[in-house]
Amino acid sequence: MTQNLTLRPEENAMLSLRALYVSYGYTPFKMTKFEEYDLYVRNKNFLLSDHIITFTDTDGKLMALKPDVTLSIVKNSKDTPDLRHKVYYSENVYRVSGKSGSYREIMQTGLECIGDVDTYCLSEVLTLAVKSLETLSPDSILAVSDLDLVSEAVALTGASYPAQKKLLTCVGEKNRHGIDEILKDEGIDPAAGSLLKALLSVSGTPSEAFAALSSLNLPASMQALTERFAALLRLVPQERVRIDFSTVSDFRYYNGVVFKGFVKNIPTDILSGGQYDKLMQKMGRESKAVGFAVYLDLLEDLNRTRRDYDYDTVVLYNDESDPFTVAQTVETLTQKGERVTAVKKLPQGIFRHTVVVEKSEVKTLV
Repeated sequence: MTQNLTLRPEENAMLSLRALYVSYGYTPFKMTKFEEYDLYVRNKNFLLSDHIITFTDTDGKLMALKPDVTLSIVKNSKDTPDLRHKVYYSENVYRVSGKSGSYREIMQTGLECIGDVDTYCLSEVLTLAVKSLETLSPDSILAVSDLDLVSEAVALTGASYPAQKKLLTCVGEKNRHGIDEILKDEGIDPAAGSLLKALLSVSGTPSEAFAALSSLNLPASMQALTERFAALLRLVPQERVRIDFSTVSDFRYYNGVVFKGFVKNIPTDILSGGQYDKLMQKMGRESKAVGFAVYLDLLEDLNRTRRDYDYDTVVLYNDESDPFTVAQTVETLTQKGERVTAVKKLPQGIFRHTVVVEKSEVKTLV
Protein backbone atom coordinates (compact mmCIF):
# COMPACT_ATOMS: atom_id res chain seq x y z
CA MET A 1 0.00 0.00 0.00
CA THR A 2 1.47 3.38 -1.01
CA GLN A 3 0.98 5.61 2.00
CA ASN A 4 0.59 9.32 2.44
CA LEU A 5 2.53 9.79 5.66
CA THR A 6 0.55 12.90 6.55
CA LEU A 7 -2.58 10.76 6.98
CA ARG A 8 -3.43 8.38 9.77
CA PRO A 9 -3.04 4.64 8.97
CA GLU A 10 -6.80 4.11 8.87
CA GLU A 11 -7.23 7.03 6.43
CA ASN A 12 -4.56 5.63 4.11
CA ALA A 13 -6.20 2.22 4.28
CA MET A 14 -9.63 3.63 3.49
CA LEU A 15 -8.35 5.36 0.35
CA SER A 16 -6.52 2.25 -0.86
CA LEU A 17 -9.47 -0.05 -0.19
CA ARG A 18 -11.84 2.33 -1.93
CA ALA A 19 -9.66 2.24 -5.05
CA LEU A 20 -9.56 -1.57 -4.88
CA TYR A 21 -13.34 -1.92 -4.69
CA VAL A 22 -13.96 0.60 -7.46
CA SER A 23 -11.60 -1.37 -9.74
CA TYR A 24 -13.95 -4.38 -9.37
CA GLY A 25 -17.07 -2.40 -10.28
CA TYR A 26 -18.41 -1.58 -6.82
CA THR A 27 -20.16 1.78 -6.48
CA PRO A 28 -20.25 3.98 -3.36
CA PHE A 29 -23.11 3.74 -0.88
CA LYS A 30 -23.72 6.74 1.36
CA MET A 31 -26.13 6.76 4.25
CA THR A 32 -27.24 9.16 6.93
CA LYS A 33 -25.86 8.92 10.44
CA PHE A 34 -29.07 7.44 11.80
CA GLU A 35 -31.94 5.08 11.00
CA GLU A 36 -35.19 4.18 12.70
CA TYR A 37 -34.43 2.19 15.82
CA ASP A 38 -36.94 -0.49 14.79
CA LEU A 39 -34.60 -1.63 11.97
CA TYR A 40 -31.94 -2.55 14.50
CA VAL A 41 -34.11 -3.88 17.31
CA ARG A 42 -35.69 -6.41 14.91
CA ASN A 43 -32.21 -7.70 14.02
CA LYS A 44 -30.27 -7.24 17.28
CA ASN A 45 -28.65 -10.66 17.05
CA PHE A 46 -27.13 -9.74 13.69
CA LEU A 47 -25.27 -6.80 15.24
CA LEU A 48 -21.83 -7.01 16.83
CA SER A 49 -23.23 -5.25 19.89
CA ASP A 50 -26.77 -4.75 21.20
CA HIS A 51 -25.81 -1.42 22.75
CA ILE A 52 -27.46 1.19 20.52
CA ILE A 53 -27.51 4.96 20.99
CA THR A 54 -31.06 6.23 20.51
CA PHE A 55 -32.89 9.56 20.44
CA THR A 56 -36.41 10.77 19.69
CA ASP A 57 -36.88 12.66 16.41
CA THR A 58 -39.05 15.78 16.11
CA ASP A 59 -41.94 13.66 14.82
CA GLY A 60 -41.77 11.32 17.81
CA LYS A 61 -40.01 8.42 16.04
CA LEU A 62 -37.31 6.64 17.98
CA MET A 63 -34.09 6.90 15.98
CA ALA A 64 -30.66 5.32 16.41
CA LEU A 65 -27.14 6.36 15.53
CA LYS A 66 -26.15 3.62 13.12
CA PRO A 67 -24.26 0.72 14.75
CA ASP A 68 -24.14 -1.17 11.44
CA VAL A 69 -24.10 -0.47 7.69
CA THR A 70 -25.22 -3.79 6.19
CA LEU A 71 -28.79 -3.51 7.47
CA SER A 72 -29.16 -0.06 5.88
CA ILE A 73 -27.80 -1.30 2.56
CA VAL A 74 -30.23 -4.23 2.56
CA LYS A 75 -33.11 -1.92 3.47
CA ASN A 76 -32.27 0.45 0.61
CA SER A 77 -31.71 -2.18 -2.09
CA LYS A 78 -34.32 -3.90 -4.25
CA ASP A 79 -34.82 -7.43 -5.54
CA THR A 80 -34.02 -7.31 -9.25
CA PRO A 81 -33.97 -10.70 -11.04
CA ASP A 82 -30.60 -11.66 -12.64
CA LEU A 83 -28.90 -8.47 -11.41
CA ARG A 84 -26.47 -7.68 -8.60
CA HIS A 85 -26.33 -4.61 -6.42
CA LYS A 86 -22.58 -4.17 -5.79
CA VAL A 87 -21.68 -1.38 -3.37
CA TYR A 88 -18.84 -0.36 -1.10
CA TYR A 89 -18.93 2.04 1.81
CA SER A 90 -16.67 4.03 4.11
CA GLU A 91 -18.74 5.00 7.11
CA ASN A 92 -18.42 5.75 10.80
CA VAL A 93 -20.57 3.55 13.01
CA TYR A 94 -21.47 4.14 16.64
CA ARG A 95 -21.24 1.28 19.10
CA VAL A 96 -19.40 0.00 22.14
CA SER A 97 -15.76 -0.62 21.32
CA GLY A 98 -14.33 -3.99 22.25
CA LYS A 99 -11.08 -2.25 23.13
CA SER A 100 -12.38 0.48 25.45
CA GLY A 101 -15.76 -0.90 26.55
CA SER A 102 -17.33 2.51 25.92
CA TYR A 103 -19.23 4.05 23.03
CA ARG A 104 -17.03 5.12 20.15
CA GLU A 105 -17.31 6.47 16.64
CA ILE A 106 -15.61 3.70 14.65
CA MET A 107 -14.31 4.02 11.09
CA GLN A 108 -15.38 1.05 8.98
CA THR A 109 -15.22 0.20 5.31
CA GLY A 110 -16.48 -2.77 3.36
CA LEU A 111 -18.62 -4.01 0.52
CA GLU A 112 -21.85 -5.85 -0.12
CA CYS A 113 -23.08 -7.82 -3.13
CA ILE A 114 -26.85 -8.34 -3.17
CA GLY A 115 -28.98 -10.08 -5.79
CA ASP A 116 -28.00 -12.92 -8.13
CA VAL A 117 -25.09 -14.18 -6.01
CA ASP A 118 -23.49 -17.19 -7.72
CA THR A 119 -20.21 -19.07 -7.31
CA TYR A 120 -18.22 -16.45 -9.21
CA CYS A 121 -19.68 -13.65 -7.11
CA LEU A 122 -18.75 -15.47 -3.91
CA SER A 123 -15.21 -16.03 -5.20
CA GLU A 124 -14.89 -12.35 -6.13
CA VAL A 125 -15.87 -11.24 -2.63
CA LEU A 126 -13.44 -13.73 -1.06
CA THR A 127 -10.71 -12.54 -3.42
CA LEU A 128 -11.38 -8.94 -2.45
CA ALA A 129 -11.23 -9.93 1.22
CA VAL A 130 -7.76 -11.42 0.60
CA LYS A 131 -6.66 -8.33 -1.34
CA SER A 132 -8.03 -6.07 1.39
CA LEU A 133 -5.87 -7.83 3.97
CA GLU A 134 -2.83 -7.56 1.69
CA THR A 135 -3.53 -3.84 1.44
CA LEU A 136 -3.44 -3.55 5.22
CA SER A 137 -0.41 -5.73 5.92
CA PRO A 138 1.97 -8.18 4.21
CA ASP A 139 1.44 -10.49 7.21
CA SER A 140 -2.22 -11.47 6.93
CA ILE A 141 -4.44 -14.55 6.82
CA LEU A 142 -8.07 -15.11 5.81
CA ALA A 143 -9.71 -17.87 7.87
CA VAL A 144 -12.57 -19.41 5.88
CA SER A 145 -15.31 -21.86 6.81
CA ASP A 146 -18.55 -23.19 5.34
CA LEU A 147 -21.38 -22.69 7.80
CA ASP A 148 -23.67 -25.05 5.90
CA LEU A 149 -21.10 -27.81 6.35
CA VAL A 150 -20.69 -27.07 10.06
CA SER A 151 -24.45 -26.75 10.57
CA GLU A 152 -25.01 -30.13 8.91
CA ALA A 153 -22.51 -31.74 11.29
CA VAL A 154 -24.30 -30.05 14.21
CA ALA A 155 -27.72 -31.22 12.99
CA LEU A 156 -26.48 -34.81 12.60
CA THR A 157 -25.91 -34.98 16.36
CA GLY A 158 -29.68 -35.08 16.78
CA ALA A 159 -29.63 -32.23 19.31
CA SER A 160 -32.61 -29.89 19.69
CA TYR A 161 -32.53 -26.49 18.00
CA PRO A 162 -31.66 -24.58 21.21
CA ALA A 163 -28.87 -27.09 21.87
CA GLN A 164 -27.63 -26.72 18.29
CA LYS A 165 -27.08 -23.00 18.93
CA LYS A 166 -25.00 -23.92 21.99
CA LEU A 167 -23.05 -26.48 19.98
CA LEU A 168 -22.24 -23.84 17.38
CA THR A 169 -20.89 -21.62 20.15
CA CYS A 170 -18.66 -24.49 21.28
CA VAL A 171 -17.42 -24.91 17.71
CA GLY A 172 -16.42 -21.23 17.65
CA GLU A 173 -14.54 -21.73 20.90
CA LYS A 174 -13.05 -25.10 19.79
CA ASN A 175 -14.56 -26.48 22.98
CA ARG A 176 -14.73 -30.24 22.43
CA HIS A 177 -15.54 -30.93 26.08
CA GLY A 178 -18.45 -28.49 25.86
CA ILE A 179 -19.84 -30.42 22.88
CA ASP A 180 -19.83 -33.63 24.94
CA GLU A 181 -21.54 -31.92 27.89
CA ILE A 182 -24.32 -30.42 25.75
CA LEU A 183 -25.05 -33.81 24.17
CA LYS A 184 -25.13 -35.46 27.60
CA ASP A 185 -27.63 -32.84 28.80
CA GLU A 186 -29.74 -33.68 25.74
CA GLY A 187 -29.67 -37.37 26.63
CA ILE A 188 -27.57 -38.11 23.54
CA ASP A 189 -24.49 -40.33 23.47
CA PRO A 190 -21.47 -37.99 23.15
CA ALA A 191 -20.24 -40.28 20.37
CA ALA A 192 -22.86 -38.57 18.20
CA GLY A 193 -20.59 -35.51 18.26
CA SER A 194 -17.49 -37.35 16.99
CA LEU A 195 -17.93 -36.10 13.42
CA LEU A 196 -18.41 -32.52 14.60
CA LYS A 197 -15.27 -32.73 16.73
CA ALA A 198 -13.38 -34.31 13.82
CA LEU A 199 -14.39 -31.35 11.68
CA LEU A 200 -12.85 -29.03 14.29
CA SER A 201 -9.53 -30.82 13.90
CA VAL A 202 -9.43 -30.00 10.18
CA SER A 203 -7.44 -26.84 9.45
CA GLY A 204 -4.67 -25.50 7.26
CA THR A 205 -4.26 -24.53 3.64
CA PRO A 206 -7.11 -25.52 1.31
CA SER A 207 -5.14 -28.47 -0.08
CA GLU A 208 -4.27 -29.70 3.44
CA ALA A 209 -7.80 -29.23 4.75
CA PHE A 210 -9.58 -30.93 1.88
CA ALA A 211 -7.13 -33.84 2.03
CA ALA A 212 -8.03 -34.22 5.72
CA LEU A 213 -11.75 -34.01 4.94
CA SER A 214 -11.43 -36.75 2.33
CA SER A 215 -10.07 -39.08 5.03
CA LEU A 216 -13.22 -38.64 7.15
CA ASN A 217 -16.19 -40.92 6.69
CA LEU A 218 -18.55 -38.09 5.72
CA PRO A 219 -22.22 -38.79 4.97
CA ALA A 220 -23.43 -37.97 1.46
CA SER A 221 -25.00 -34.67 2.54
CA MET A 222 -21.66 -33.40 3.90
CA GLN A 223 -19.70 -34.75 0.93
CA ALA A 224 -21.82 -32.64 -1.44
CA LEU A 225 -21.24 -29.53 0.68
CA THR A 226 -17.51 -30.25 0.84
CA GLU A 227 -17.31 -30.51 -2.96
CA ARG A 228 -19.16 -27.21 -3.32
CA PHE A 229 -16.82 -25.54 -0.82
CA ALA A 230 -13.72 -26.90 -2.59
CA ALA A 231 -14.99 -25.73 -6.00
CA LEU A 232 -15.46 -22.21 -4.63
CA LEU A 233 -12.02 -21.96 -3.04
CA ARG A 234 -10.30 -23.09 -6.24
CA LEU A 235 -11.29 -19.68 -7.65
CA VAL A 236 -9.67 -17.73 -4.81
CA PRO A 237 -5.96 -16.86 -4.29
CA GLN A 238 -4.65 -19.67 -2.08
CA GLU A 239 -1.55 -18.20 -0.41
CA ARG A 240 -3.30 -16.35 2.42
CA VAL A 241 -6.36 -18.60 2.80
CA ARG A 242 -6.64 -21.03 5.69
CA ILE A 243 -9.55 -23.39 6.36
CA ASP A 244 -10.75 -23.13 9.95
CA PHE A 245 -14.16 -24.58 10.80
CA SER A 246 -14.19 -22.76 14.14
CA THR A 247 -14.86 -19.61 12.09
CA VAL A 248 -18.61 -19.40 12.59
CA SER A 249 -21.46 -16.87 12.63
CA ASP A 250 -25.05 -16.93 13.85
CA PHE A 251 -26.81 -19.49 11.63
CA ARG A 252 -30.11 -17.62 12.04
CA TYR A 253 -28.67 -14.99 9.70
CA TYR A 254 -25.68 -16.53 7.91
CA ASN A 255 -25.22 -19.54 5.63
CA GLY A 256 -22.55 -20.92 3.32
CA VAL A 257 -19.12 -19.34 3.30
CA VAL A 258 -18.09 -17.24 6.32
CA PHE A 259 -14.67 -15.76 6.98
CA LYS A 260 -12.49 -13.61 9.23
CA GLY A 261 -9.28 -11.76 8.39
CA PHE A 262 -6.28 -11.32 10.67
CA VAL A 263 -3.09 -9.27 10.43
CA LYS A 264 0.08 -9.51 12.49
CA ASN A 265 0.18 -7.54 15.77
CA ILE A 266 -3.60 -7.16 16.04
CA PRO A 267 -5.05 -9.73 18.50
CA THR A 268 -8.54 -9.90 16.98
CA ASP A 269 -10.07 -10.14 13.53
CA ILE A 270 -9.82 -6.93 11.50
CA LEU A 271 -12.14 -8.19 8.75
CA SER A 272 -15.25 -10.36 8.90
CA GLY A 273 -17.97 -11.36 6.51
CA GLY A 274 -19.92 -14.07 4.79
CA GLN A 275 -23.15 -15.02 3.08
CA TYR A 276 -26.28 -13.78 4.79
CA ASP A 277 -29.14 -15.14 2.70
CA LYS A 278 -31.05 -15.93 5.89
CA LEU A 279 -30.98 -12.28 6.95
CA MET A 280 -32.39 -11.38 3.54
CA GLN A 281 -35.20 -13.90 4.02
CA LYS A 282 -35.89 -12.58 7.51
CA MET A 283 -36.29 -9.10 6.04
CA GLY A 284 -38.73 -10.40 3.44
CA ARG A 285 -36.26 -10.39 0.55
CA GLU A 286 -35.74 -12.91 -2.25
CA SER A 287 -32.19 -11.87 -3.15
CA LYS A 288 -29.05 -13.57 -1.88
CA ALA A 289 -26.22 -11.56 -0.34
CA VAL A 290 -22.57 -11.66 0.68
CA GLY A 291 -20.22 -9.02 2.01
CA PHE A 292 -17.62 -8.08 4.57
CA ALA A 293 -16.49 -5.22 6.78
CA VAL A 294 -13.00 -3.98 7.64
CA TYR A 295 -12.61 -2.47 11.11
CA LEU A 296 -10.21 0.36 10.41
CA ASP A 297 -10.10 1.59 14.01
CA LEU A 298 -7.95 -1.46 14.82
CA LEU A 299 -5.18 -0.07 12.63
CA GLU A 300 -4.29 2.19 15.53
CA ASP A 301 -2.45 -0.85 16.88
CA LEU A 302 -0.25 -0.91 13.78
CA ASN A 303 2.47 1.63 13.02
CA ARG A 304 2.32 2.54 16.70
CA THR A 305 5.97 3.62 16.72
CA ARG A 306 5.29 6.24 14.10
CA ARG A 307 2.14 7.41 15.86
CA ASP A 308 4.18 8.02 19.03
CA TYR A 309 5.62 11.12 17.33
CA ASP A 310 3.74 14.40 16.95
CA TYR A 311 6.11 15.52 14.20
CA ASP A 312 8.87 13.95 12.16
CA THR A 313 10.93 17.14 11.99
CA VAL A 314 10.91 20.50 13.72
CA VAL A 315 12.40 23.37 11.70
CA LEU A 316 13.78 26.01 14.09
CA TYR A 317 14.41 29.55 12.83
CA ASN A 318 14.78 33.06 14.26
CA ASP A 319 14.41 36.68 13.17
CA GLU A 320 17.72 36.53 11.32
CA SER A 321 16.82 33.38 9.36
CA ASP A 322 16.21 33.77 5.62
CA PRO A 323 12.43 33.24 5.08
CA PHE A 324 13.08 31.73 1.63
CA THR A 325 15.44 29.14 3.13
CA VAL A 326 12.89 28.28 5.84
CA ALA A 327 10.12 27.85 3.25
CA GLN A 328 12.36 25.81 0.96
CA THR A 329 13.41 23.54 3.85
CA VAL A 330 9.82 22.91 4.89
CA GLU A 331 8.80 22.22 1.29
CA THR A 332 11.65 19.74 0.75
CA LEU A 333 10.78 17.81 3.91
CA THR A 334 7.03 17.68 3.26
CA GLN A 335 7.68 16.45 -0.28
CA LYS A 336 9.42 13.48 1.34
CA GLY A 337 6.21 12.75 3.24
CA GLU A 338 7.42 14.04 6.60
CA ARG A 339 5.23 15.87 9.10
CA VAL A 340 6.94 19.19 9.69
CA THR A 341 6.38 22.23 11.87
CA ALA A 342 8.41 25.45 11.48
CA VAL A 343 8.69 27.35 14.79
CA LYS A 344 10.92 29.77 16.66
CA LYS A 345 10.81 27.75 19.89
CA LEU A 346 10.95 23.98 20.38
CA PRO A 347 7.41 22.63 20.88
CA GLN A 348 6.40 20.38 23.76
CA GLY A 349 5.41 17.51 21.46
CA ILE A 350 7.57 14.49 20.58
CA PHE A 351 9.55 14.57 17.34
CA ARG A 352 12.34 12.70 15.59
CA HIS A 353 14.62 15.38 14.16
CA THR A 354 15.42 19.06 14.52
CA VAL A 355 16.61 21.25 11.65
CA VAL A 356 17.96 24.73 12.41
CA VAL A 357 17.99 27.54 9.84
CA GLU A 358 20.70 30.07 10.67
CA LYS A 359 20.44 32.93 8.18
CA SER A 360 20.68 30.97 4.87
CA GLU A 361 22.36 27.88 6.32
CA VAL A 362 20.51 24.71 7.25
CA LYS A 363 21.87 22.47 10.04
CA THR A 364 20.49 19.14 11.21
CA LEU A 365 20.83 18.44 14.92
CA VAL A 366 21.35 14.86 16.05
